Amino acid sequence: MGDAEEQPKLSKKAYQDELERLQVELVKLQEWVRHSGARIVVLFEGRDAAGKGGTIKRVAENLNPRIARIAALPAPTEREKTQWYFQRYVPHLPAAGEIVLFDRSWYNRAGVERVMGYCTPEEYERFMRQAPVFEQMLIEDGILLRKYWFSVSDAEQLKRFRSRADDPIRRWKLSPTDIESVNRWEDYSRAKDTMMAFTDTAASPWFVVESDSKKRARLNMIAHFLSTVPYTDIEPPHIEIPDRPPASGSYERPPRERATYVPDHAASLS
Repeated sequence: MGDAEEQPKLSKKAYQDELERLQVELVKLQEWVRHSGARIVVLFEGRDAAGKGGTIKRVAENLNPRIARIAALPAPTEREKTQWYFQRYVPHLPAAGEIVLFDRSWYNRAGVERVMGYCTPEEYERFMRQAPVFEQMLIEDGILLRKYWFSVSDAEQLKRFRSRADDPIRRWKLSPTDIESVNRWEDYSRAKDTMMAFTDTAASPWFVVESDSKKRARLNMIAHFLSTVPYTDIEPPHIEIPDRPPASGSYERPPRERATYVPDHAASLS
């Protein structure tokens, strides 16, 4: 971590221009998925504050939420803890014409659950054996599975944690588990290395995204993702907006006084 060569600073304009271009391509991919009936699953994994959430936001913000949805599962319930580990993820898998973006995934067991002791050694070992088999089943059934690991250095992670702690808008992102990860950096490193050794397979490889620069990470991940999907540009149907017909005179709007309007807060800013 942190040993990647330092890159020249990416200008705001270059970033915004390329992000816009890539987001146009994401919309094209969405339309291809809708027309072809393809099913896509994208896993976003990595350390806390590695930039996963910001990247997911840029991927999804211009897409139809009925086609591309984000799956961010909470901690399992007591009932779910008694189920087959992968069971609670299965209902979130896509049907034909859908994309699912997993903001963390079944790999919780290989990372935080392993390091924090939330699973037993037997459960962990079973996961490591079953995960490649589970993913092979998804792939054989026709799902396009992509796995991204966001790699952030220890210094940058600490910087982002401190920034969040001082920001009332983003403070909610910090949890006790996040704070504890500062003390367990090496434990998480070992867990990640073991996870990669077992689950970085030819059929379902991991793609590592260097994420000390959030902007570069977003562009690099989206560009790579697009390059791995054989989508084509679907010609959209022509839409003609008709002229509004002349008023018939039979409709009269009720007096404004009958409605309750929100106060004009914006007016107080000028």
